[in-house]
Amino acid sequence: MPYERTGYAPWSLTREAGVQSATVDGTLQIPQYGQPIIDIGFVDEKGNWQGRKSSDRDFIGITRAEGIANGGEVLAPDTSNFPSLDMTGFTDLFLAIKPSVGGNYAMTAVMGPDTQPFANLSPVAAARTLRGADALDGSVENVLLDSAEDCQTDLWNIIIIKERLAEQRNMQFKIVNNSGSASNIEIAFMRLV
Repeated sequence: MPYERTGYAPWSLTREAGVQSATVDGTLQIPQYGQPIIDIGFVDEKGNWQGRKSSDRDFIGITRAEGIANGGEVLAPDTSNFPSLDMTGFTDLFLAIKPSVGGNYAMTAVMGPDTQPFANLSPVAAARTLRGADALDGSVENVLLDSAEDCQTDLWNIIIIKERLAEQRNMQFKIVNNSGSASNIEIAFMRLV
């Protein structure tokens, strides 16, 4: 098959007259090949550029808490670069926990710090359990509340959270040490589209 093909333009006088060939050029060059297209975003209804999201390549918001007593809690992320998580454009999340003492750790999705706005609203009810309703029954429930996750000592324990936290803004996790001893806890996140 040739790389390009010639065809008569549908609006040409030559075609209208029923003539298949003529001395006047009323033809179009029609490409006969595939060409990749990269979709990097769009202009929204307000005229603003919106780039496409891609999954995080590495874990972000790595937070380290030292000497958290049994029954004590830590909020994460809590770094200068990542005071909270913004899940806008993301659907799923990997939550990674590396404790220095193995045992049970409770995890709750909570509202981020009141120093960070939620869209254009500020201040927010910081560290409050996130609540929401799903499309099935509509009852308002805790978005994520896990009372006991068994985590191994000095290893990254990685948990995937599917869809429950999609589009949430200004979010942190409250991690409660229920291991029975004081523990150093590292926490990290990876957002997925």
